[in-house]
Amino acid sequence: MNNLGMFLLSFGFNFLVALALVRFIYYPSTHNKPYVFTFMAFNTVIFFVFSFMSSIELGVGVGFGLFAIFSILRYRTDPIPIREMTYLFIIAALPVMNSASISNEVWPQIIAANLAILVIMWVLEREWGFHYEASKRIVYEKIELIHPDRRAELVADLEARTGLKIKRVTTGKVNFLTDTADLRVYYDDLSQEDWLHSTAPDPVVVSKEDAAVYEND
Repeated sequence: MNNLGMFLLSFGFNFLVALALVRFIYYPSTHNKPYVFTFMAFNTVIFFVFSFMSSIELGVGVGFGLFAIFSILRYRTDPIPIREMTYLFIIAALPVMNSASISNEVWPQIIAANLAILVIMWVLEREWGFHYEASKRIVYEKIELIHPDRRAELVADLEARTGLKIKRVTTGKVNFLTDTADLRVYYDDLSQEDWLHSTAPDPVVVSKEDAAVYEND
């Protein structure tokens, strides 16, 4: 197979792996379209850059330097969450690894490594064998319920307001001037966090008439 054929084969393989990772593993769990664009664009551009660098036999140090720049890149908008940074690192690493298939006879290792990445990410996304406990801070106005003897009433009220199945509650600062208390609630089901996305606004001071106000971690 000529050089162009190997280039297209390698690019197609890399693109399909990235597409499978983003479309069938990342996107069903988050439905975050802006990061889909970012991941696929990063993967494609980095593959082309490293393919051409390999073809003109630039130094390995230059390649790793460029890879480091891509890996630590931060946009000047909202900070990228840890989960998305992990995916971004994997998406940036895939073309670096797969570009080696153009000029080297390492296809079995390349295929095995890509399949391993897809399987591991798929298993982690489904939380097989893992138990996660999430928590949220709540500014709560019914401070009479924070008394230890009324803990059951407190949990019932919080569950009715949030729709979360709360495991436990801890009490932080209590402000008797505004009749509010800082609570932290702990629960298991992470899928219930969609309405408390990390882009939610900061909490405001509540009055007795207001419902509890939530702040992301």
